[in-house]
Amino acid sequence: MKYGIIGAGAMGYRYGVMLQENAGVDVDFIDTWEPNVEKVREQNGVSVARDHENRKIVPINIYYPEEYNGHPDVWIVFKKQMQLAEEMARDNEAGIFHNDQYVFSAMNGFGHFEKIAEYFPADHIICGTAMIATRMDGPANVDFMGEVGTEEMHMARYNGEGPDEVTRQVAEDFKAARLNPIFAPDYMGMCMSKVLFNAVTNTLCTMFEMQMGQFIEYEGVRDMARQLFDEAYDACDRAGIHLIATRQEQVESVITVSQEYKYHYPSMYQDFSKGRPTEVDYINGYIAKIGRENDYVCRTHEFVTHEVHMAEMMRKYHKQGANVADKTAVTV
Repeated sequence: MKYGIIGAGAMGYRYGVMLQENAGVDVDFIDTWEPNVEKVREQNGVSVARDHENRKIVPINIYYPEEYNGHPDVWIVFKKQMQLAEEMARDNEAGIFHNDQYVFSAMNGFGHFEKIAEYFPADHIICGTAMIATRMDGPANVDFMGEVGTEEMHMARYNGEGPDEVTRQVAEDFKAARLNPIFAPDYMGMCMSKVLFNAVTNTLCTMFEMQMGQFIEYEGVRDMARQLFDEAYDACDRAGIHLIATRQEQVESVITVSQEYKYHYPSMYQDFSKGRPTEVDYINGYIAKIGRENDYVCRTHEFVTHEVHMAEMMRKYHKQGANVADKTAVTV
């Protein structure tokens, strides 16, 4: 199988490089951020480290959409939710999408599969989630966080059916890449389980500008997590969404994952600290939306969504200072 990565950022590089290096498959990278593309070409590859060590240049093929003439079997999409619609439209205009191709995405938040479905049939879309931490320090410069073998991801088909031949081959390639794929029974429950996790760790760490290890030092974390999870589970129950983890398992995952990545800042904080819009509307805001659509008000999720947006607004009143996140990880 040949793969094309749309979005050569932290996670795009993580998947693409691991597929290329560990699974030995052909991978092309498509990106629209000029400093990133030009830096790759200048240094003849992407600079990759694992937990700050053993940094090396990994040669890769990278292209702007308009100059790409390849034909991957599978596209892997990693863009920010706010950028995805524009990216997909540009890629489609460039003529790089074809009817026989499949597409996989494990982006944060919710709403991206509907955008992808505008360009690919439902039976060609593979949904995913990834409990994988990666940091991007600058153009063509990434750090894969966590020990080898600690990566974990889930996947399910968008059309609700079981794995077909292509999906099974993708899973085999992910397994060979050491991404540790696990099939889930349905994509909604799988994806919403990750959204709920991010709605606790990403949002609260961003609001208080703290590392995940600092976050779980607070003795009230379990109570805070349980309050957010209970609201979200109640909303999902009313919407008929069956999550892949229990409420208690979700609470425990906040603790165990934060212990594993204790020195890292979540991806939402990475965006916030660099002056970019956050994805809170696609995480806590999406949970609140599901609640409202099913006659249930997720008051805490609505409140923290407003708080994050208020913090975004307040950046214009604060002098830009040293960015502590420049030396920390993106946790996806």
